[in-house]
Amino acid sequence: MNDQIAQRLAGLGLELPQLPAPRYHYIPATHTGELWFFSGKTPIVAGALLHPGRLGDLSVDKGRQAARVAALNLLAAIETELGLENVSRVLKITGFVASADGFVEQPTVIDAASELLVDVLGDAGRHARSAIGVASLPGNAAVEVEAIVSATRRQIA
Repeated sequence: MNDQIAQRLAGLGLELPQLPAPRYHYIPATHTGELWFFSGKTPIVAGALLHPGRLGDLSVDKGRQAARVAALNLLAAIETELGLENVSRVLKITGFVASADGFVEQPTVIDAASELLVDVLGDAGRHARSAIGVASLPGNAAVEVEAIVSATRRQIA
């Protein structure tokens, strides 16, 4: 990670977490050329799920906190697989929000993830986005965020 990104993270009072290995049969990222696809991240902090449950039962504020942590975990995956300094653009994120009946503020929740990506990556963090309500997510997570990223160089695997 370059100094500018490290300073942005420090200025936000954030550190990238160490991510555990996947528990199931998938890989954290795959790519073709400079196009990278990152698997979804949930709001895990020190091995524990932050704010489990469904939005509508949980407050929008807790959902936004969960989305921000999921995005931080996504940034950690990008750093591990590619290096944040090699991101030319976050092309798209998809945010999944576990939603109780009648909950319609998925975009407000996922905005917290979008905001963090821009805060850390600057203009390279601006992206297209979908915010989707779902009945449930793995492990009772409130939020999951995945990304498609363009890289300035191809990682040699």
